[in-house]
Amino acid sequence: MPNLKEEWITALSSPEDGERAAAARRIYDLGRSLAHSVVQRWSKDEKFAQLLGKDPEITVGLAVRPETFAQIREANGWPQLAEVPPEQDASEFALRFEGGATLDVLTSRDPEGSGAIANFLSKFGDGIQQVEFRCSNVNRAAAILRDQFAVASVYPEARPGADGTRRKTFDGNRRNQCVCDFAAATVNSRRCRAF
Repeated sequence: MPNLKEEWITALSSPEDGERAAAARRIYDLGRSLAHSVVQRWSKDEKFAQLLGKDPEITVGLAVRPETFAQIREANGWPQLAEVPPEQDASEFALRFEGGATLDVLTSRDPEGSGAIANFLSKFGDGIQQVEFRCSNVNRAAAILRDQFAVASVYPEARPGADGTRRKTFDGNRRNQCVCDFAAATVNSRRCRAF
């Protein structure tokens, strides 16, 4: 399996649309492959698979340093920042490209802080921090993973996510420093309409 290449991240801030789209596709495909073996095993449970849907909506979360975040955001026309709960100490925006490649670009509001993104960047540098799967009921998905696969979520309760989502996080593929996130849109969520 290929590693994330620094030039792919750099290309997300290219002035060329095609170069940005190609880089996003490479990062997206790599993120999907990191989570694939774990989620494929979990999806053998029919009830779990139903919660994800026949063709799951997947977003790859790319954590980058603040200066890279600003460069990528500028090159992509200043996409709107997501509303991230303050306690998560993160800034985020979404990039969507033809063919379904969807990235959440994330950074820490305080690089010296103790939030999940600051911790990730301090340990691993720029990279794929999470792979998010849209899920119709995160609490039910968590119960199935706990009961059928002995996999516990990082936090016992669903937590608020960006733009009003509710999410559960699982260390599904720890050797790759990537977590699997299951998110459900709430009634007031902008993401409910965006996807």
